Amino acid sequence: MFPFAQMTAPAAPSAVDNVNAARIALDPKKVRRILICQLRQIGDVLLTTPSVALLAKRFPQAKLHFFTEKKCLPMLEGNPHITRVWALDKKRLPTLLHEIAFYRSIAAQKFDLVVDFQQLPRCRWVVGFSRAPVRLSFTPPWYNRPLYTHWADTVSGYAAQSKASVLAPLGIQWNGERPELFFSPAERQEAAAFLTSLGLNLERPFMTIDATHRHSTRRWPAASYARLIDGLAEALPGMQFLLPAGPGEEKLVEELRAMCTHKDSVFFSRSVISLRLVAACMAHAAMHIGNCSSPRHIAVAAGVPTLTLIGSTGTGWTFPAPEHIHLQAGVPCQNCNKNTCQNNLVCLTELTPERVLPVALAHFKTFAR
Repeated sequence: MFPFAQMTAPAAPSAVDNVNAARIALDPKKVRRILICQLRQIGDVLLTTPSVALLAKRFPQAKLHFFTEKKCLPMLEGNPHITRVWALDKKRLPTLLHEIAFYRSIAAQKFDLVVDFQQLPRCRWVVGFSRAPVRLSFTPPWYNRPLYTHWADTVSGYAAQSKASVLAPLGIQWNGERPELFFSPAERQEAAAFLTSLGLNLERPFMTIDATHRHSTRRWPAASYARLIDGLAEALPGMQFLLPAGPGEEKLVEELRAMCTHKDSVFFSRSVISLRLVAACMAHAAMHIGNCSSPRHIAVAAGVPTLTLIGSTGTGWTFPAPEHIHLQAGVPCQNCNKNTCQNNLVCLTELTPERVLPVALAHFKTFAR
C-alpha cells in the first residue's frame, strides 16, 4: 500500500487520484448526521482524525458520530468535531444477538452519510443496517459492493492521507492535516503532576522512548535502546528519559532501565496508567524516539518531534514534515510487514545504536521543543 524507500524524511504527498466513483452531490446544509467507522487499532483511529476534521469542515451543520472499539476511545475524547462515539465493548455483548442489537441501535440514528474506513465484519453490519443514502468506503471486493453506494481507490502515501483519499468523491482532499488530540487544562496539569511524582524535573527537557511492541519484527532490541539512551545522556547532560508502557509491558521497560548505565535519568511508571494519561504525559516531551507503534502518532498529534526506528513495517506511517523522520537498516528484506521473521530480525539488529545516535542528536538539536 505504501511506497518503500530507505530515507529519513518522507517526500511530500501527491494529489489525490484514482477516484473510482462518481462525484457525490451532497448539499452540506442538508447533511445532518454522519457516521465514521474505524474500529481499530489505536494508532489507526488517531490517524482518522484528519478525516474527521475535513468532514466537519465540509459539513459544518452535521453531527459526526464515530464507531470504534472501547480501547481506542482515548484517542477521540475531547474532540470538538465529534458529537458521539459508539464504543464497542465486546465484554458487554456476550452473544451475537447482543451485538446485532447494538449495531441496529447505531444505525437507527438515520445517518445521511456513512464513511467506512475498514470494511471489517462489524463495520459492515452497521453499514448494512444504516440504509444511509450515501455509504462510502475504499474500493471494496466484489462481495462487499452491494453494501456501499460509492467508493474510491486509496492513494499511496502517509497513512492519514491514504485514509482521507476515501473522501475524494465528496470533493474532499487531504492538505497536510495532522492527527489531532485534545487535552483539557486539567488533563495537562494531571500529567505534569504525574511526571513530577515519577521523579522528572519538568524544568529540564525529557525524551519519551517507546521500546515496546507486541511483535518482535517491529521492536528494536532493548539492549540497543539502552546503549542509545546512554549515548544521549552523555551527549546531552541533564537529559531525562520517560519509558511509556502499556498493560503487560512493565517488565520490558524495567529490564531496559536496568541495562542503562545512566539509569538515574530513566523513568517509568511501575503501575499501569490510562492511555489518555500516557498521551498527556508525552505532550510534555521535547522529542520522541521509538518503534513503529501508536506512541509515534500520539507524539505527532501532540506536536512533539519524532524519530522512528523501523523494522518490518513500511515508511508510509511517517508524517511528511522535517521534524518527523525514520531510520531503517536498508536490508533487502526490509518492509516485509510480517509479524514473524526467518532472517534473524536483521532489519532491526543491523540498525545499530552507533548509527542511530548521531541522527538522534542532530534531530534533537534542530527540532526539540
